Amino acid sequence: MPVTLASVDFPKRPGVYLFKTNQGRVLYVGKATKLNERIRSYFAQSPDRQMIPELVKRSDDIECIVTNSPEEALILERQLIRQHKPRYNSMLKDDKSYPFLVLTKEEIPRIMYTRHPPKGSLRWGPFPNAGAAKQVMQLLRRQFGIRDCKELLPQGCLSMHIGLCSGPCIDAAGYAESVNTVRRVLNGDAVALLEELATEMDQAAEGMQFEQAAAHRDTIRAVRATTGQHVVSSKVYRDCDAIGIVAQGEMAAVVIMHADKGVVKGQEVWPMVHRGDLGETVASFVSEHYANRRPPRLLLTPTPLLDGIEEWLCTRRKAKVEVRTPLRGDLVTLLTLARQNADIQMTRLANATSGSLEQRAANDGAGVLGMDQLNHIVCFDMAQLLGDERVGASVTFRNGRPAKKEYRTYIVKSEAMDDLRMMSEVVERWLKRQDTWPDLLLIDGGETHLSTITRLLKEHDVLDKFALAALAKREETIYRNGHEPIILDRKGRVMVHARDEAHRFVNTYHRKRRGRSKMTDPLESVEGLGAKKMQNLLRHFGGRQGIQHASAENLMTVPGIGQSLAKRIYDSLHN
Repeated sequence: MPVTLASVDFPKRPGVYLFKTNQGRVLYVGKATKLNERIRSYFAQSPDRQMIPELVKRSDDIECIVTNSPEEALILERQLIRQHKPRYNSMLKDDKSYPFLVLTKEEIPRIMYTRHPPKGSLRWGPFPNAGAAKQVMQLLRRQFGIRDCKELLPQGCLSMHIGLCSGPCIDAAGYAESVNTVRRVLNGDAVALLEELATEMDQAAEGMQFEQAAAHRDTIRAVRATTGQHVVSSKVYRDCDAIGIVAQGEMAAVVIMHADKGVVKGQEVWPMVHRGDLGETVASFVSEHYANRRPPRLLLTPTPLLDGIEEWLCTRRKAKVEVRTPLRGDLVTLLTLARQNADIQMTRLANATSGSLEQRAANDGAGVLGMDQLNHIVCFDMAQLLGDERVGASVTFRNGRPAKKEYRTYIVKSEAMDDLRMMSEVVERWLKRQDTWPDLLLIDGGETHLSTITRLLKEHDVLDKFALAALAKREETIYRNGHEPIILDRKGRVMVHARDEAHRFVNTYHRKRRGRSKMTDPLESVEGLGAKKMQNLLRHFGGRQGIQHASAENLMTVPGIGQSLAKRIYDSLHN
């Protein structure tokens, strides 16, 4: 039974609340500065977020955890989201930790690529693109000769011999300067460094030390490649991050652009799961992103942040953090640039997730039906031959591909002889075993099949849980409630493929059942014919061929076989 406001009594204190089902499944985790006021907003007549009515309808209870401050609530919320992965929370798409680049706190520091930085080390990151982080580390090692080995070997190591380490284990002269250069590069403070390198290159060239000049030139290129190009400049850009976000279905691309000292210095791209509410997704990203780094002085967001996050950012920075959603000026230009980059990244992410032909077919099918996604399809078909071996089968498609481990077969248990009643029985048995629902339940048939299964779903109160459609073989026409019939073309091939696969699978199962029944010995089903009497029959007639050709009178000559049993044996062999 859906939870009601009357059943909820929360205190006027900061904390975390959890929407749950009777089975204990957490559907949503949220935080609030005042729990009682925040929960009341979920039962307003005009909710401020699209997902709220569905969330309240599916929830059976709301629990709360009180904290000492809104900042603690924010931290606890993030931990609970990671633990439960609630259906209605936005979250980072990959829940693993992201890698860092690290300079260890040793007498001769080493550079590391790791997801678990050692205590006391200098670290940069986390990097959402692990491959890019590895490339940066290799670039720094190659250009500045920073060691990565765990031990100092007096004879040197392989990295030294192939030019990836300057060999501080043998001669540490100049190594501290190289480490300081790497630190400055990773901190983004490369302007002064580039000027110094350019001056040294010119001096070396004037002194006709061309090899040294070329080395300085290559170092300048490496530094520029690492710190990125300055694409936008403005005197108002001072320690500023701008967040751009673009969503498509349940996927979102978030781009955060870093600007300081009047220039934009680079960007980071993060994929996220988006639950339909922009404010929720942005707030989730901010709390996750700045949990591992110092927030900037100024943060630009496409929508105002939820309660408590700005105060938490100030606590993380240990100084004032200004959060703004600008409407004019250079800050709008920076925010627009972030959104434009997010749009580009969203296209790339969409292409990456739909890179296979199967996924593209699923996406095309969703477009044909006007759905957000069609990544989970279950299709049913039935088979019989003159009432013999009445069976059904369901096949499952995930992301456009057959998920054969989820295929199921059914033997019709009732006396039903027509497809409609047989399919109703099979679908009903399937309904009772489901924990999650598909995007589409597809049945082989036409409008009559559609109306029959629709009544069944209404009886079980699940008609609104997923889409229902019937696909008729004639002209490949798909029927849905409340929609005009559609004749499928190439873009609907995922549904045709699912229907054809269900047809193949159920017919294969039907043939196997018929073949099995043909191989069954008819004598085994004769009432009163046990193992000893069967042995007497075989000995008397010399085998099954003799039994097959014996008359009822001949059968009665076998010891233990009377008139009624002989008639049953004869009938079983000849009917």
